[in-house]
Amino acid sequence: MAQAPKISRIEAVVNISSGGASAQDAEDMRALLSAYGAHANVQVADGGEIERRLRSAVDTAPDLVVILAGDGTARAAADMAGPTGPLIAPLPGGTMNMLPHAVYGAVPWREALTGALERDIGGGLIEGRSFLVAAILGAPALWAPAREAVREGQLRLAFARMRRAWRRAFSGRLRYALDDGPRGKAEALAFLCPLASTALDNEAQSLEAAVIDPQSVGEAARIGFKALVDDWRNDPAVSAGPCHRARVWAASRVPAVLDGEPIWLGSSASVDWRPQVARLLAPAEEAR
Repeated sequence: MAQAPKISRIEAVVNISSGGASAQDAEDMRALLSAYGAHANVQVADGGEIERRLRSAVDTAPDLVVILAGDGTARAAADMAGPTGPLIAPLPGGTMNMLPHAVYGAVPWREALTGALERDIGGGLIEGRSFLVAAILGAPALWAPAREAVREGQLRLAFARMRRAWRRAFSGRLRYALDDGPRGKAEALAFLCPLASTALDNEAQSLEAAVIDPQSVGEAARIGFKALVDDWRNDPAVSAGPCHRARVWAASRVPAVLDGEPIWLGSSASVDWRPQVARLLAPAEEAR
């Protein structure tokens, strides 16, 4: 049976601008970690200072870095720590919390933090950026910035981003090649890690690649509806299977979302499976 790792030095970063964490959560975390007898330094970050706070936390080489923030902050911490750095505990403190829910289940952060074990997590790598849950490449990724603007209350900006996403839909398809397969074209590609995929178990040694290629607005809406009531991968406009390496290219920069964080890639990118992206503090599988 796996044993809980020995943890004495803890760095914690609470991002109070992530939409689901507050300064009171930081105080509660100090009290919780102190009750367990751990030496913990809890930093509160807001907006533009988050990267500096994360870097200072990781660079002190603690036994554990606790992140109470959104998926983008957790992904950045995992990138900084890498497969040989300190353990990462990505707790739900954002709006979507895809990574924490995949690791711990949909539970409050206090419950997720207790009774966990060390676990190596496999994931993907795109142009030097890791992801542990999922990556979406193509025009659908443009809806993520609109969502962020809505969350921040910037409705005019959200509307402008929605118009931009709508104009890009079906206007520039992606070219791709999965492993040693033939080249193809698609509206979008999704790469799911074992943590998120229902087709792969958590011990799988590959990504799941989904080619999304609706031919009309109606087909795109049908995929969206299936995502709400069924498995969207069952749609005729979607084909999915295991993948270790992919190449993607387009006529211009490619919009993408990595673990909920919108980014822009160049006009070409490689996607690679990595069996060990980061070390996470995660519950035993039977506990989950």
